[in-house]
Amino acid sequence: MVDSQVILTIVVAALATMFTRFLPFLIFNGKKKIPDYVMYLGDRLPYAIIAMLIIYCLKDVSFNETANYLPNFIAIGVVAILHFWRKNTLLSIIGGTAVYMILVQVVFV
Repeated sequence: MVDSQVILTIVVAALATMFTRFLPFLIFNGKKKIPDYVMYLGDRLPYAIIAMLIIYCLKDVSFNETANYLPNFIAIGVVAILHFWRKNTLLSIIGGTAVYMILVQVVFV
């Protein structure tokens, strides 16, 4: 790609990201009551996202050796503990990822 195409791609990606971030504030501007189904999704989606990440994490796990599966299950446990303790999806994902990376890079080499 030439420089102008790279810049145009970045600008389009930034605008699309900003649009998706600002759209809920434009739709639900505080004057209207938030629909019940949106509140329901807000309550349920963090758990669905974590479940999808766990399934993705385990899709290629081999049970031949402990070093192949134990870091995954320890990280899943950390994610579960962090999420039930703090109820913060971002903290749970970052904490589980950090523990997993430390385990596979340092402990189970």
